[in-house]
Amino acid sequence: MPAAGWSYGSGTVPGGCLLEHRGGPSEQPWLAPGDRVRLRGEGLGELTHTVISGTAPHLLPARTPRRPPRPNLATSRFPYTKGLHKLADGIWAWLLPDGGWGWSNAGLITGDGEALLVDTLFDLPRTREMLAAMAPVTATCPITTAVNTHANGDHCYGNELLDPAVRIVAAEGTAAEIPEVPPSMLGMLATADLDPTTSAYLRPRFGHFQFDNITLRLPDDTFTGEWSGQIGGRAIQARDLGPAHTRGDTIVYVPDASTLFAGDLLFIGGTPIMWAGPIENWIAACDAMLALDPEIVVPGHGPVTDADGIRGVRAYLDHVREQTHAAHDRGLDYRQAAFGIDLGDYASLPHAERVVVTVHAVYRALEPDQPDAPVITLLQQMAQWDAERNA
Repeated sequence: MPAAGWSYGSGTVPGGCLLEHRGGPSEQPWLAPGDRVRLRGEGLGELTHTVISGTAPHLLPARTPRRPPRPNLATSRFPYTKGLHKLADGIWAWLLPDGGWGWSNAGLITGDGEALLVDTLFDLPRTREMLAAMAPVTATCPITTAVNTHANGDHCYGNELLDPAVRIVAAEGTAAEIPEVPPSMLGMLATADLDPTTSAYLRPRFGHFQFDNITLRLPDDTFTGEWSGQIGGRAIQARDLGPAHTRGDTIVYVPDASTLFAGDLLFIGGTPIMWAGPIENWIAACDAMLALDPEIVVPGHGPVTDADGIRGVRAYLDHVREQTHAAHDRGLDYRQAAFGIDLGDYASLPHAERVVVTVHAVYRALEPDQPDAPVITLLQQMAQWDAERNA
């Protein structure tokens, strides 16, 4: 017999519970309220419980050790700290350091008695926190319009928390792409029992966020090319410069304040990632932003910058394009090109492994008849690239 005070527990190791892989209780039809469940341990005894209705659990991913994140060392025009920062008269940015996977920025533009929101965040708790921080402003200038700059969830999953009267605007490509990656899919990436290298890569990147109980709210109005609006008498310009990072990439520009919200056309102090391309479009998008000659530039990720930040992203893209075309000319496939690429001065950027996805997109344009690599394959290759370069 065990000594007094001992206790026993039963359960599964991380990744070993079927509930972690099936998307939640709604997909587990074998138990219903009123059913009785018996757990019996030979020599220990028996426990019997009755199933009752309750709220859906929030499934936490396994804790996976990781090396300390590298700080974002980019020069910032404003303090790069979490929270709401006033950039100009009636213009704020919500910043989420360190600008890595899912840690995105948003913006608030006010006019006379109303406001426009640029993007929501990756999950409901973070979007709720942001909206609460904006409340002293929006109490007198309520949000009447929101713009989703692109379809990645860290810029639109919080849409449902906006008042139903808020009109959400997005480019046609963005609106079509948003439903293609449901939040549950990203939740599975944070908990799925994949190969050890990939799981160790994905869990610390996506495990911070709560993807359960998100209901996608799609844009109410779409546009092609350009959209112009008045927010409390203040002119706002939105332009779709994609496909580039995604199939639709919208910038929001406030002419009277020379302030640009660039979405994920700009990663400052981190590595860009190109899911769509072609890369020439993204470089052209940088040129279009530079033509505006903005004084203040808010990227999708990273600290607030200016035209020099745009030039830096353009230089990275040009470097990757040159390296990838040279590898293609040598007869290498995209994986060989990505794993052998010389990133030069860009090798020290956080999340440098994203080059795998960008190189794949460049090859897709060079070899349009070749099949795309599945997203899970690209994720696994990024994990392997990261593990090999940072062993």
